[in-house]
Amino acid sequence: MREYSPDLTPQWKRARAVPEVAADPGLVVEVAGTDFCGAVVACEAGTVTLEDRFGKRRVFPLEPRGFLLEGAVVTLTRPVRGPAAPARTASGSVAVPGARARVARAGRIYVEGRHDAELVERVWGDDLRIEGVVVEYLEGIDDLPAVVAGFAPAADARLGVLVDHLVPGSKESRIAASVTSPHVLIVGHPYVDVWQAVKPSALGIAAWPVIPPGQDWKTGICRALGWPENTGAAWQHILSRVTSYKDLEPTLLGAVEHLIDHVTG
Repeated sequence: MREYSPDLTPQWKRARAVPEVAADPGLVVEVAGTDFCGAVVACEAGTVTLEDRFGKRRVFPLEPRGFLLEGAVVTLTRPVRGPAAPARTASGSVAVPGARARVARAGRIYVEGRHDAELVERVWGDDLRIEGVVVEYLEGIDDLPAVVAGFAPAADARLGVLVDHLVPGSKESRIAASVTSPHVLIVGHPYVDVWQAVKPSALGIAAWPVIPPGQDWKTGICRALGWPENTGAAWQHILSRVTSYKDLEPTLLGAVEHLIDHVTG
């Protein structure tokens, strides 16, 4: 049996417990026994990096009672990392790692043109593949009633349509009103073209230029912004600046989300 040996060190000589403080970035401490004072810029296993007010950095071991915080002795510890935030898709949905595309639904979403389809794919592509929703473009909606009739929408094959410049009194609004199937949802945005649904801030401009009637709108935009008059290249530049839903106007976001809900519901 092991014999008990009492600690005969006088109480006044025993080291007192000191607080443990996480070495979070920005915490300002002084290194005990030195005149170095700085803010935490990094903390690895067993060491902490401090930066003083002159920008000089030094690495110190995370020793017990090795630092002063507001004049009091402390022991710095490595910060505890919380769980990583879930990954998000460009639309803001929680990403599903390793998810496979679902077999395509009978329902569809139609958009007016290729640029609309590319923009929807860029932001909602991951969500649409998981839901099995296919997006097709129409090259305009003048023949929309015939397209809808040919599609033959039903409760298990719903159709959603995204329309540019869907404002009261417009040609687009009259065409949309002629489609009355309960299994078809037609929504839109007020912009002349889907280009305008990209926020100006994403492109580093103050606002989209106003193009007088009678001019080709896209060519006029290129001229007004000092871009080469190549609308295809201009669109690729615009599309490249869209990295998530935050780069799009709320009007378009709401319209597309509504269509996805309709087709998948």
